[in-house]
Amino acid sequence: MHARPLLIHAMQPHTTQSPNAQSPTAQSSPIQPSSAQRYDPDHLLATLIERLNLKNDAALSRALEVSPPVISKIRHRRLPVTASLLIRMHEVSALSIKELRLLMGDRRQKFRISDKHFKPKSVS
Repeated sequence: MHARPLLIHAMQPHTTQSPNAQSPTAQSSPIQPSSAQRYDPDHLLATLIERLNLKNDAALSRALEVSPPVISKIRHRRLPVTASLLIRMHEVSALSIKELRLLMGDRRQKFRISDKHFKPKSVS
């Protein structure tokens, strides 16, 4: 049996502009989605630091009232951005939850909670 090679294609729109050029609509929008169009918490954190005029991750952790390791773990994709942290980001930045989700590459139309959260605990 012969294994077929797996081909992976990047899904990027074809453009005739230079890579550094932006469309007129992209220039007017204050929130730019991640260029890779996939989950990128680093983009979210960098944008928050910029919008809040902070110096670094330690200053962001103080603004969000979380410990610095939380920011580091999110940046290195060892910890997800939780709903409570997303709400806190909204409170300190005045960006909508939708804008924050777009910044980190979350393109889902709805957030679905697992069925297991609603099942009653079995008593033995």
